[in-house]
Amino acid sequence: MKGHALTGALLFGALFQCIIAGPGTTTSSIRSIFLFKDVMKSNTVSLKTSGFNTLIIFNIGILGNGDIMYYSNTAGSKDVLVASMGKYIGGPALASKVCSFKTGNTSVNRVEVSMNSQHVKDLMRSPGPGAATPLYRNFDALKTAWSLDAVNNDDESIYDVGSSAAFARMLGEIGYKYTIAPYSNADFWVSLKTQLNTAKGGGNPLLDRVYLQCYDGGAGNDPRSWQSSLGMKVVPLVWVTNDSKPGQGATVAQATSMFVGWRKEGGVAGGGYWNDYDIEKMRLSYTAYGGVLMDVFP
Repeated sequence: MKGHALTGALLFGALFQCIIAGPGTTTSSIRSIFLFKDVMKSNTVSLKTSGFNTLIIFNIGILGNGDIMYYSNTAGSKDVLVASMGKYIGGPALASKVCSFKTGNTSVNRVEVSMNSQHVKDLMRSPGPGAATPLYRNFDALKTAWSLDAVNNDDESIYDVGSSAAFARMLGEIGYKYTIAPYSNADFWVSLKTQLNTAKGGGNPLLDRVYLQCYDGGAGNDPRSWQSSLGMKVVPLVWVTNDSKPGQGATVAQATSMFVGWRKEGGVAGGGYWNDYDIEKMRLSYTAYGGVLMDVFP
């Protein structure tokens, strides 16, 4: 009984930290990085102080019953069930860590979670997107516990417009923004964006950011073309130097050249990287990669 009481007190403290932090101030240029490494093991100080204003945690997944899992993607770490039955159950340490990104000495003002579309279609069909459903309540609980601003759709296989739109609208009712990270299938993303933003008008769109993959499968993507199709500015992403697919990685100098070129050619919304894990594994510099974004997208 004492252990449960202590856990409850710690979780309350973590949630209180998130609440007092509040939403961050928005900036005109987006400087983002996807967090592939377990956030409990990543270099939090460097992520907060190297110029990034947006962190996208990769990845969470929806289970068939509407529960939400955080996948650590890191050797020695365990995946964590973070929300179930409408409650946050991921523990106070994880909640405190995620909340800390936007508190104290930090340039970060927005934190997102990235996911694919596994189980979304089935859950939107039954029990649906209503406020009493487990999925709605779980995302509501996770938003509060982690002080989240948006959910990112990294769908690379299912591409069902109807269920994706229903899910996005559900997230909007909770208070999330909705973002996408396409690398192909432009027709799907254009249709989804049109369904979500047409009714909202131009002032407060639900789908407010596009993180365009410009590496690996998306290496040939032209931000100008995507911006023309979508009718909104995009944030091109490059992959940092890595040993998984070295030919797809960009050094600091190469990233600078690409971002400068895209800014001049198409007036993009900012820039970003995939991913923190490789920066730390390859012993690269957060300051150097972040500095590129600060210089090109102040």
